[in-house]
Amino acid sequence: MSIIAARKDSAAAAQVEEKKAAASAAAPEGTTTAQPASADRPATRGQVDITNVRKSFGATEVLKGVSLSVPPGGVAVIVGPSGSGKSTLLRTINHLEKVDGGYITIDGELVGYEVRGNKLHELREKDILKQRTHIGMVFQSFNLFPHLTALENVIEAPIVAQKRSKAEARKRGLELLDRVGLKDRADAYPRQLSGGQQQRVAIARALALDPKILLFDEPTSALDPELVNEVLDVIRELAKSGTTLIVVTHEMGFARDVADTVVFMDQGQIVESGTPQDIFANPREERTRSFFSKVIEPAFNI
Repeated sequence: MSIIAARKDSAAAAQVEEKKAAASAAAPEGTTTAQPASADRPATRGQVDITNVRKSFGATEVLKGVSLSVPPGGVAVIVGPSGSGKSTLLRTINHLEKVDGGYITIDGELVGYEVRGNKLHELREKDILKQRTHIGMVFQSFNLFPHLTALENVIEAPIVAQKRSKAEARKRGLELLDRVGLKDRADAYPRQLSGGQQQRVAIARALALDPKILLFDEPTSALDPELVNEVLDVIRELAKSGTTLIVVTHEMGFARDVADTVVFMDQGQIVESGTPQDIFANPREERTRSFFSKVIEPAFNI
């Protein structure tokens, strides 16, 4: 069954096939390209290419032909007003939302689809789930299993999805909990943890599958203000690790500190992108300037 009506012509399908095979074709005109990873965190995997992605819910077009490239090990932070399409874009990257047009590749491999003939066809569910093991995602609301301990939450997916032994998964799980500062809470249940601790467990869980990329959907929005920094500090450390990060957030100071590229979205489109210095200190577009004038304190500076 054809999924994306906008890609019916054979020339377009051939372009996708070429992208899968080489993963090196030039980005189309209008593509936003994130800055390369810093030299101190080299990476060889996790190239994300989003090409002319469209998504509608009923009559409302939420994504209007978004194109964005993030290099391996890059840190792209997406900001913008509520309803601008930021979270929807993030969810298309791991196929939690099916696209209506365009396509997404990770390291040259189509996400959620394959080319058959001249059309894109959605993958089988088991193949989609396999792809998701390479794409870690941290949600706003933690989504931990309440009946499992912190450690059990972290090791569940490696045992089930990757068939790792319980001993191996447990060893790795304790290492990850230690990495996020929660090794001493390994046997605690989610109800026994603060919101910040639960979100740190969720980050450890996302890391447990050794993903190529990590997606963060406003990871601090459900937290009390005093708990925000403990989560942001963990993400700051991850930004140095060489894993590709794409983060949707309203924390402008955090975006300034960790991003290679800041992407400003509004009304389903990328208005502009650039380095934190470019976007926060000298935005080109009036819409960007107007948004930041309302959300950034006067003392905020690069």
